[in-house]
Amino acid sequence: MAGRAMWSHRSRLEWSLRVALAGAALIGGYVSVTQSLGYVLRNQDPVRAHALSPRDGRITAQYGNEIISDPELTPADRQRAKALALRALRQDPTSVTAASVLGLSHQIDGKVESARRLFGYAQRLSRRELQVQIWAIEDAVARGDIPGILKHYDIALRTSRNAPDLLFPILAAAIADPDVRGEVVKTLSNAPAWGGAFMSYVAVNGADPRSAAALLTGLRRRSITLPVDASASVINGLIAAGFADEAWRYYAMVRPGSVRRQSRDPRFSTMLETPTLLDWTLFNDGNVTSSIQRGDNGGFLEFAAPPSVGGPILRQMQLLPPGDYRLSGYSRGIEQTASSVPYWTLTCQADGREFGRVDVPNSSQGAGAFGGTFRIPPDCPVQALTLIARPSGTMLGLAGELRHVQLVPAR
Repeated sequence: MAGRAMWSHRSRLEWSLRVALAGAALIGGYVSVTQSLGYVLRNQDPVRAHALSPRDGRITAQYGNEIISDPELTPADRQRAKALALRALRQDPTSVTAASVLGLSHQIDGKVESARRLFGYAQRLSRRELQVQIWAIEDAVARGDIPGILKHYDIALRTSRNAPDLLFPILAAAIADPDVRGEVVKTLSNAPAWGGAFMSYVAVNGADPRSAAALLTGLRRRSITLPVDASASVINGLIAAGFADEAWRYYAMVRPGSVRRQSRDPRFSTMLETPTLLDWTLFNDGNVTSSIQRGDNGGFLEFAAPPSVGGPILRQMQLLPPGDYRLSGYSRGIEQTASSVPYWTLTCQADGREFGRVDVPNSSQGAGAFGGTFRIPPDCPVQALTLIARPSGTMLGLAGELRHVQLVPAR
């Protein structure tokens, strides 16, 4: 009997321990799950995340950041955010978000030096927090510290995926200031990972093509390699904005030896991945096709069009002074009726006025040579030299090659 009583007592004790351990495990599992869920929700729903895990400094800091980031922040809200940031720092002294929230609170209070110390502490903890870098940029702007501004731009753009969308437009507008532009050139000369993307952004999206041209000119003088599309975008942007002289100066820099008073690349020897409007521009619209091929003496233009189809084949923008000009060249492979041969036209870019036409006769005539003249009036500073295909009545359509073409002053 005594043995059974002892066994029964031991069984009750063991079951009690087991129940206690199971309860502890259940509580521990619950705490673990709520903490994990709270951490997952910290960015999407920081209020709920904080309710689930109020002792996690990262979550507490994010809750405070959510409050202080509200555009309709009230004094009571700011005090709440400040209290949460202080609590977060007690829970986790390495919380960058908490330090930045507290720094923002001090800045709003007008305690600039305290804000700088807090953001300096946040910088020492981590440079990857975009909000910290943005504050540092704004602080440098307030102090007129242009090198400091660019330093923090560089850090932000190196460390945050979201930074380019936010900072590129601001920096692109800021390069209109020569002092800022000079510092940007220095920064880009160090080949940061974001440099190429910014050059392309400025060239395509910059509000002022002259500022973009000045930036890229400064970089080229430092022997910095520019993205292949950047120069074309700047030149085309300058022309579109009416800055023909600036466009030519930049073009002459990237295409040494170019002469403004005549067309360029007469033998189609320059194979460009991204041509500018001042280079040969090909048309391929699904009907008329054209391509520049390598040849024994430079290159040649090959073109074709199906029967009864016409349209532009090739174009080059010109910035010719007023006066008389002669077009000459020679072809191969063109065999059409007189009414179906292709022709060159020179038009005014601004209003489409045509200054004449020069036919390209069948290549069997005069060894394929062709020529003619145009007169440019004083009121048209930008022109377009275009090769046009006339609709062909032959079964095979139009086909041929241009081996040479050049527009030069007539005298």
